[in-house]
Amino acid sequence: MCGIFGLIVNENTRIEKKEVKNIINKLFVLSEARGKESAGLAVKNNITNNISVFKKSIPASQIIIDTKYQDFFDKAATNVFSDNSKVNTSLAFIGHARLVTNGSQENNNNNQPVISNNAVAVHNGIITNVDALWAKFLNLDRKFEVDTEIALEIFNTELSQGNSINQALKKVYELIEGSASLAIFHDQLNKLILSTNTGSLYYAYHQKNGIFLFASEEFILNTLIADLNLKRYEVSKTNWLKPGESIVISTDDLHMNHFNFKTDTHSNHAVKKESKYDIVNFIEDVAIDISKVNIIKKQKESNHHTKLFELNTKQISYLKRCSKCLLPETFPFIVYDATGECNYCKNYVIKSTGGREQAFKDIVTKYKKSGGIADCIVPFSGGRDSSFGLHYIVHELNLKPITYTFDWGMVTDLARRNIARLCGKLGVENIIVSADIAKKRNNIRLNVEAWLKNPKLGMIPLFMAGDKQFIYYANQIRRQTNIELNIYSSNMLENTDFKVGFCGIPPSKDKSRPDHLPFSSKVNLAWYYGKNFLMNPAYINSSVIDTLGSFYSYYAEPRTHFFQIFDWIKWDEKLIEKTLFEEYNWEMSPDTTSSWRIGDGTAAFYNYIYYTVAGFSEFDTFRSNQIREGLITREEGLKFIAQENNPRYDSMKWYFDTIGVDMERAIKVVNAIPKLYTI
Repeated sequence: MCGIFGLIVNENTRIEKKEVKNIINKLFVLSEARGKESAGLAVKNNITNNISVFKKSIPASQIIIDTKYQDFFDKAATNVFSDNSKVNTSLAFIGHARLVTNGSQENNNNNQPVISNNAVAVHNGIITNVDALWAKFLNLDRKFEVDTEIALEIFNTELSQGNSINQALKKVYELIEGSASLAIFHDQLNKLILSTNTGSLYYAYHQKNGIFLFASEEFILNTLIADLNLKRYEVSKTNWLKPGESIVISTDDLHMNHFNFKTDTHSNHAVKKESKYDIVNFIEDVAIDISKVNIIKKQKESNHHTKLFELNTKQISYLKRCSKCLLPETFPFIVYDATGECNYCKNYVIKSTGGREQAFKDIVTKYKKSGGIADCIVPFSGGRDSSFGLHYIVHELNLKPITYTFDWGMVTDLARRNIARLCGKLGVENIIVSADIAKKRNNIRLNVEAWLKNPKLGMIPLFMAGDKQFIYYANQIRRQTNIELNIYSSNMLENTDFKVGFCGIPPSKDKSRPDHLPFSSKVNLAWYYGKNFLMNPAYINSSVIDTLGSFYSYYAEPRTHFFQIFDWIKWDEKLIEKTLFEEYNWEMSPDTTSSWRIGDGTAAFYNYIYYTVAGFSEFDTFRSNQIREGLITREEGLKFIAQENNPRYDSMKWYFDTIGVDMERAIKVVNAIPKLYTI
């Protein structure tokens, strides 16, 4: 979920301090795409015998120009460079660009590198059973919220009991659930330890020339080597650390031991103490009161009921609905015939694709690569369909995917944990493209505030405009990785034409994909938004350029070698949920009975608006499509939406806190909008 990287140089490198700093700075900047919320560096100095740590709640591109960081770098490298500025002993670095998961970045304790007794580490991923592990190991002293700490504590404990590095790592990965790529310095070892259960680590080195580099992505290493002309050190070849593998590199001479902590049965020899390093924290951590953190969580979880929301269920129940599906009379462009059946049912084309599975397998076979090399890119939101899609791609298509997540600020912690669960268990690399999350969230805030001035249902999609660039970045990653095949997991049952219907645009009868829109409709949609921008100048804000880019990405970005899984296999909700719950311990949101839309931070609010004002939400359209497909009965659909349309307090609270909008004021504005039905 984050970007980790590192460097080892020694006297054989004959490298100058300026170039060392340039390499680290370049690694910081390249890794920032994976996380912009904090950054940090640990430096192991064999002259001073210090492991020095610096971290700060600012993006990597800012930390490298920070004066305190500059001072830290110079002090951490004390006595390493000779009079001619060339390195005269070994110097090792591990760095981190953080996308916040466990624990706020505002508390620097939660940022990386993480210090835990005898070790310092950087971690990419999420340990999803962190609380359960702390409860299991009551003898271990928890100091921070960040999940990395428990992995380090287990690792330290295993070493202290006389186990080998291999055995210690094996125990860590046996106990944790989720994803973890780790880089560790230990205070009694002249070594760098790298391990991963997802394969999100790549390295390049030349032992004779005294240089070793690693990063979370192959693209990062290749770009670094090319841009800084590191081929002169003969490090042009990149190597992949596969899922379940670890390497232990001597920081003195770059001697390397490589093993698989899942399968290797190395003798359990205790680690020989090589030296004693002092861990020096340049930004002092302050231990937190974990009991208070747990109390806060419990208070949030229990606060499900409030008088703030309107619950017009009785009035909505009086709405005329289609005799076949669930769509009410308030649905845009709806017309009923004499039997009460709506035009959407009459024009519906069955999407069930049973019987095409073998044809799909035959098609993707030509994209398969040998030797465990990745052969497809899989956009992965952590939602229900994308999670099952990844399972299907690995187990049924027998492909080796690289997953990709675009974090635009509204990917919830729950979604991130589910991403970690799947990637960790399947041994799949996850490339995350992290937007400038603070900027994206501010854009959402500006558009929500503008909407509250003159609330119109047709303008609601502006809240979600920032996520549509995921298609652009998917194509970018395909180019970076030289992988052609691109497999998505969205399905046509999620079609929500009513959103553009509220802009005055009739439904398309020829809709091959959920994002398909005829050219004339695109023109009319642009006209509708342009008109409302002029009527409400608050929409003309810093988000406009981002919105235009999103519009292009969603509707115009090219799609080649592109497949949707559920165009080829039947979408089966019961099978999907059974698979995810039983095989991956997939997590549900506590404030809804539905497994759909729970990883999207925006959905709870906009669905509340649609339901409160129009008497239906996305759930009504989704369940209606299921009815048309013969997947559920109309009676079952009515029971589902009665539960799914309930307001999701916790999710909305998170949303408004995250974007910085007063929730009570916003909900009161929504409640005051004239209804499309009789109160």
